[in-house]
Amino acid sequence: MGLFDSLIGRTKPVASNLEQLFALTSAAITLEVSAGLVTSGKAGVCFKPSQDRAGVDAENEILAILGKDTSAKPATMRTVDDEFGYRWFVVEDDVISDLVASVHLINSTLADRGFGPQLLCSAFSFVPTAKSDASAKQVTLVYLFKRGTFYPFCPVGPHERDNAYELTVSATVGNDLPKEQDLSRWMALWGNPIS
Repeated sequence: MGLFDSLIGRTKPVASNLEQLFALTSAAITLEVSAGLVTSGKAGVCFKPSQDRAGVDAENEILAILGKDTSAKPATMRTVDDEFGYRWFVVEDDVISDLVASVHLINSTLADRGFGPQLLCSAFSFVPTAKSDASAKQVTLVYLFKRGTFYPFCPVGPHERDNAYELTVSATVGNDLPKEQDLSRWMALWGNPIS
């Protein structure tokens, strides 16, 4: 950042670090032990779809790579378009580390093909265990691609969210994840296909 940028208040955007997605595997242990939350088995990558040939080719490449049987029980994946014009790659797998690896692959493939600016976020759904107390609620941990940070999103109605619970979940994961400090960036993901 140059002197001129600092004088007029411009800040340099935070670079995304996709390797930080892997921190979610340890944060998942913390959430299970401290908050009674486990993966729902669903995760997603949200991006603005490209109508050109290169965008279609990148999406087809991702579907081909993740559609291959690379383990005893491969993850299932589908694409879903939401009401806001974004497309989601939705991945389902019961193992959090496999979900994280699939989401990392999707993000890195799109970024490597030049579609990084179209990536909005990745999201991982967590649900209360049978043994958790009544205060536990379904929550989505959202990774902002352009910021390299996570925040929780807890919808409790059609367009209502539990901000206090989101702050509790954020405090629970502590330093396990790089947290988004600017609360105005904790956007609502209404109608997302993984909740």
